[in-house]
Amino acid sequence: MDHRSLSFFLARVVGYLVDSVLNRNNDEESCGYGIGYMVTVIACEILFGFLASLVVLYFSRQREFRADSGAAHLLGSPLPRIAALRRLGGVETPGLPQNMASSGIAGGRSWSALVATHPSLEERIAALQA
Repeated sequence: MDHRSLSFFLARVVGYLVDSVLNRNNDEESCGYGIGYMVTVIACEILFGFLASLVVLYFSRQREFRADSGAAHLLGSPLPRIAALRRLGGVETPGLPQNMASSGIAGGRSWSALVATHPSLEERIAALQA
């Protein structure tokens, strides 16, 4: 079961619980789910999907640190790996076109570190030096 299926399942469970609480005093036997179920499921699918993605991204960053550590272990020293990462950091990439920069893609690091699939080169070098 992948993280999307789990978040959809949990959203429906929460939706069912909310709907049953909202319809608890209703004596009528309804044959379907109410608006409480639908709204709760949609909101929970968005929230749980986002949270599940953050967990997946966290493990992706941790896997990158383990790969660096494994490479340093295989080489017998972290120094060659640190040198390689520093060379990667020194590579200049062309800037974004002006129309892309204005769309907010080139923003700061406030959210980018949280939703990044890889840690920054500085973080990876610091982890190897520690």
